[in-house]
Order: sequence, then C-alpha cells, then structure tokens
Amino acid sequence: MTKVLVATVKPFAPAAVNSIKIIIEKAGYEFILLEKYDDQSELIRAVEDVDALIIRSDKVTPEVISAGKNLKIVVRAGAGYDNVNLEAASAKQVVVMNTPGQNSNAVAELALGMMVYYARNCFNGKPGTELKGKKLGIHAYGNVGKMVGNIAKGFGMEIYAFDPFIPREQIEKDGVIWTGSEEELYTTCQYVSLHIPANEHTIKSIDYHLLSKMPSGAILVNTARKEVIDEESLMKILNERDDFGYISDIAPDCADEIKEKYEGKYYFSPKKMGAQTAEANINAGIASANQIVNYLEKGIKTFMVNKF
Repeated sequence: MTKVLVATVKPFAPAAVNSIKIIIEKAGYEFILLEKYDDQSELIRAVEDVDALIIRSDKVTPEVISAGKNLKIVVRAGAGYDNVNLEAASAKQVVVMNTPGQNSNAVAELALGMMVYYARNCFNGKPGTELKGKKLGIHAYGNVGKMVGNIAKGFGMEIYAFDPFIPREQIEKDGVIWTGSEEELYTTCQYVSLHIPANEHTIKSIDYHLLSKMPSGAILVNTARKEVIDEESLMKILNERDDFGYISDIAPDCADEIKEKYEGKYYFSPKKMGAQTAEANINAGIASANQIVNYLEKGIKTFMVNKF
C-alpha cells in the first residue's frame, strides 16, 4: 500500500490533520503522522518506507532523502522551500513541490499588523504615527506581495513595487506604482516590506547599499526569511540612524545585540508567525494532500520546484 507521512515538528491544526487524513485514505493510501519529534533521526527513521512526505518547516536533508527508499514526492506546506535539499531530491528523482498562495493572506495580514503595532509604539500608550499617506514599497510582488498591497490600500498608503519577474503592466493594473530597480524602491519608500525567497541570489542581499537609501523614518518589514538580511549592514544602519526601525516575524542572529543597544527601534515576534493562522494551516495541508494524490495518480507536477 502507498504510504504518506505527515512529519511536522510544529504540528498542523487538528482540523488540517483530519482533512489531510481524509484525502489520503480516500485515495486508498496509508496515512502516517509524526508530530513534535525531538530529533532529526526520528524523521529519518519514519521516512524509510513511505512514498510521499508532507512537511512544514521541517528539514529535508540529503540524509532524509537517502533514507526514503520508496520516496517519490515531498510537499512543503507553504511557499518557501529552502528547508528542502533540492539537489539531493533531484539526484534521486524525488519531486519537490510547495503550495504557493495558501498562506499568502495570513502573511500579508501579519505584515500590516506589525506595521500598525510598531507605528503605534507597540501599544505602550505613547503617541505614535499613522500609516495613511505613507509610501509602502513591496519587494517582490508575488502572491503575498500583492495581498500586502491590497490591504495597505485600505489604510490609505501609497503603494510601490519592485519585482523583476512581474511585468510592469501587471503591477500597474493593480493600481500599484512600478519601480524599475531595488534602489528606486528603497529610495522612495518609508516602509519596505520584504517578500523575497532565500536563495543564492538573495541571501544577504538586503545590505547597507539599499538600507542607507531609505528616507527619514524608515521601517523595514521582514516576513520573508532572516537570511536575506545582511546583519552587519543592519547593525550599521541601526547605529547610524535613530530614525530607522526593523520589524520581523523571525529574529535575526544578532537579536540579542539589537535588544541591548537599540530599544524602541525593533520588534521581533517570539517565533515565525507568517503562516500561523487556522485558515492558512488548513489550506496548506489540504493543498499538500491533493497535490500528492494528483501526482501519484495522474503524474501532475504543478508547483514542482526542482528539476531532473
């Protein structure tokens, strides 16, 4: 019997697990659940005889791929997939997919929520500022970026976007101002919201060259990945500018130093919060299960992110 493993250190919501189980068992497959495991070795053992794997933030290393003797497909329930070793998967002809769009609204709402929270001095009772009339730059205009723009319009913000992969006409059709370069976006906008993936082109790409161009009262919002920030540059700009703020749903490696030196110039949520809503949890789980069934039954490779 075909076996499907759901392996999540951070579990899906019970409703999501139940929905996944129903889809998997309706297809005639065996459903296996591994939650809140303590060590990577548990995942390596669990994957040994399964045909498909659903994960969240779990690490699918070359060791995991190698252990999965029957493994045919891995689906990351979410948009980012930098926690999966694509090279190892491709070498064994294991299809890797993500579920783009399923978490987008949750991340977009979080980004705007953190902007409001920070602008109002983290609700400490002191006077703050408003988002209305401020210029918001969206760095990467994919599913999340587009939703951030839609929500921000309701606050009366002026929306700009940079994305070399999205046609200018598509951005402008949404009532968003197109910018032709990263430099133009950062020079123009007081708020910049990051929605770029972490890859060889983007890791540490948000550097001093860009951050130093931001106007007075600059706020950088990161609900993407901490790795895209050049932390040395971040520390330098925080040291040089009293008006610069950094807010993120994942603390940088230099968080302790920032907390020690720059009180009132940052906010970090206790853990990665982008997809932490019931709706996103369920949507991503259902999408993952359906993609596995569609691939195993029909060979459908929509949302495949590796090549072989």
